[in-house]
Amino acid sequence: MASDPSAQADAADSAIDSVSVLSEDSRRRMFTFIRRARRAVTRDEAAASVGISRKLAAFHLDKLVDAGLLRARYENPGGIRKVGRQPKVYEPTDAQISVSIPDRRHELLADLLLDAVLTEGADENAPQAAVRTAQQRGRQLGEAVRQETRPGRLGPERGLTACEQLLDQYGYEPVRETSTQLRLRNCPFHPLAAKAPDLVCGMNRAFLSGYLDGLGVNGIQAVLAPEPGECCVRLGPSGGDHGGEVAQDS
Repeated sequence: MASDPSAQADAADSAIDSVSVLSEDSRRRMFTFIRRARRAVTRDEAAASVGISRKLAAFHLDKLVDAGLLRARYENPGGIRKVGRQPKVYEPTDAQISVSIPDRRHELLADLLLDAVLTEGADENAPQAAVRTAQQRGRQLGEAVRQETRPGRLGPERGLTACEQLLDQYGYEPVRETSTQLRLRNCPFHPLAAKAPDLVCGMNRAFLSGYLDGLGVNGIQAVLAPEPGECCVRLGPSGGDHGGEVAQDS
């Protein structure tokens, strides 16, 4: 899991922008041509690949550069030295585009499970290691946020307010039902949670419980309260009877 959820949110916005740039047919076809070329491509080559003018190709190529999908430099193709100005060439960047609506965080789940496998103790089984790892990661994240923001004492209302931004950035789509209760309208781990609800929902609850502990939120707990189409966890007052059996997200 990335330690900075705001960076993940920025990455998601960037991915949407990149997809928008690729919506134009000639631009998308040139991008595909350059990726498959496995070398730097000139404007003339890119233009010829889709049958448009060099000037129009330059416009589209610069759009792809601005979006971070291509990088440009001046170079003689093939390393052959020629008299005069070197032509501008283009090659793909290492950017990877992934867009999911609603937000899914399968990479977070995979990262937690990998950590669980690598750190599983002799006195625990795989699900126990996964829950432990999720709780530790959540606590570390909460502690980092608390150290950065220094919010002071966090009671239930201020504590939930402090949680909302992170939960939103991780794709939980938090909705404040009351001043001390937060419902999470989206499951970032769907549809994997539906395949293994006991494991995934248990990890989800442990991750959010750890975050509350690390952030120092008093009077709020993460409880299992599954609803169809939503996250299986709700944040509410400690000591309340909000428990429930784990159910599959739909």
